[in-house]
Order: sequence, then structure tokens, then C-alpha cells
Amino acid sequence: MEKLNFPESEELPEGVREIEAEDTFGYCTELYPDVEYAEHSGKKLHLQIMTPTVFGQDLKWPLIVYVQGSSWHKQKLFQSLPTLARMCERGYAIAIVEHRESELAPFPAQVIDVKTAIRFLRLNGRNYHIDTDKIALWGDSSGAHSALIAGITGDTKYLPEEYPEVSTEVDCIVDWFGPTDLMAAVQHPAVIDHDSSTSPAGILIGGKSLHDHPEDVYPTNPVVHLQPDRETPPILIMHGGRDPLVPFNQSCILYEALKQMDKEVEFVKLKNAGHGWGGFMSETALNIVENFIKREK
Repeated sequence: MEKLNFPESEELPEGVREIEAEDTFGYCTELYPDVEYAEHSGKKLHLQIMTPTVFGQDLKWPLIVYVQGSSWHKQKLFQSLPTLARMCERGYAIAIVEHRESELAPFPAQVIDVKTAIRFLRLNGRNYHIDTDKIALWGDSSGAHSALIAGITGDTKYLPEEYPEVSTEVDCIVDWFGPTDLMAAVQHPAVIDHDSSTSPAGILIGGKSLHDHPEDVYPTNPVVHLQPDRETPPILIMHGGRDPLVPFNQSCILYEALKQMDKEVEFVKLKNAGHGWGGFMSETALNIVENFIKREK
């Protein structure tokens, strides 16, 4: 800990316990709640922005854009706040993205919203002490699915109307247990419906059965957007071996496709972990994420 340039008080009344000052975690934080970044389909969309602070210093921080999973329904935006606050303590600005729910707007609305948020943050980052040259995209579950497609396609497709002069490209992608091939998910054990028109995936494609509408399912697969001749941001995949909602095989499909195209990818299986619990809420998991982000910046 850096010592303050200020004299130490020598006063110590009898009975007062004195200890050596020590900071065992990183930074204080500043919160910018409900920052409106767009209005799509009649819905105002917001960012929850959190940045580290250092007293007396105007610093800029690398940014993590986080897409909260929700089965593409209305998000509980603060669900991952404890995890993200720990990353903020480590020196990262955090922006949690609110996207349109699938009942309001089907795919690719969620991807477009994520890209709009990236453009907004890149354009306005100076107002929130953000280093806009260092942007990582991270999502969990359905949020990881949206993050993957947004990050892989970059400035090539699914582009928003707002801020056309601003890039949507990111430095790297962190995929926590995201679905990939929705058609393949029905072939593996899960505790939820992955096929009917009322399933999360069915609502994502407009309230249709996946089996009856493969043409609508096809573009929802991040793998189909990979291009051999286009650079893909490095991707970190983390998935629990006992995930009852998104089969572990979904991440295997993505990993094999990335390896086949010689894309940069790291895949970590959390043995005995479920869908975001049993291992993800740990310093070990966050160390893996941070080491990956640091390496790719």
C-alpha cells in the first residue's frame, strides 16, 4: 500500500489497539445507474456502469461489457453484480447491458442491442473513465450466446442504426456456459424444453418450433458466423460438467469449430459445476477470466 504524504498522528490513548494499515482488495467503486443508451422497439435500454476509483487521480480503466443471461427473457440485471463487483475491485470498468426480451423482439434484436451498447460506450467512455481501446465482451448463458454472435460478427452484420461511425469490434470474448447449436441441444439431457414454440429458444426465433423452422434457427448459431479469412476475437469458454440447462456439449461444438478454423480459444471445464453455480462464483474462476483478458489486451 502506498503511504500517504501526510504526517502520522502520534496520539494513542491508553487502551487503543493499533494495527498496520493494509488494503487486501483493489479499489473503491463509482456507480452510474440506469444510463440510457438507446430506445428500440419502444423500449428504453439502459447500462449499469461501475468503475474503480482512486482518490485524487483521473484514471481510465479497461472495460468489460457484460450481457446478463435470462433465457433471452427480461433480464435480472443485478444477478451477477457480486461477481462483477469483484472484477471492478481488480481494476476493470463494468457495463451491464440491458437488451430487448425475446417476447418483444426476436433474434437478432439482442445482438443488435449489445452492439449499440458497445458503440455508445466507445463514444461516451470518457464520461465514465473508460479506456475505449480495451474492451472485453463477457456473457453468461443466453447472454453469452448474444455476446458470442456480437463479438464474432463485429462490424460485418447485425449492425445498429445508431452511431454508424463507431466500431463494434472487441478485443476478446468470455463465454460462460452459453448455448451454441440450438438444434443440437435437444439431443442431450436437460431439464428444460429446447424445441417447442414456447421454449426459450422457440420464443427467440419468433414463437416457432425449432424442428419445424430450421431456417430460422440457423443464424442463431455462433459457429455459422465464423469466417476463415476474418480475424475472430480470442474466446474463453467456461462450462460446468453438470449443467442441467445448457448441455455441456454446446460448448464442445463451439470449441471444436474454433479449433478447426485455427481460431484462438481456451476451454475450461468446471467439473461437477452446474449452470453458473458450484464453481463459477470463486476466485479461481475469476482468476481464469482476468488472466485471459489481460493476455488478450
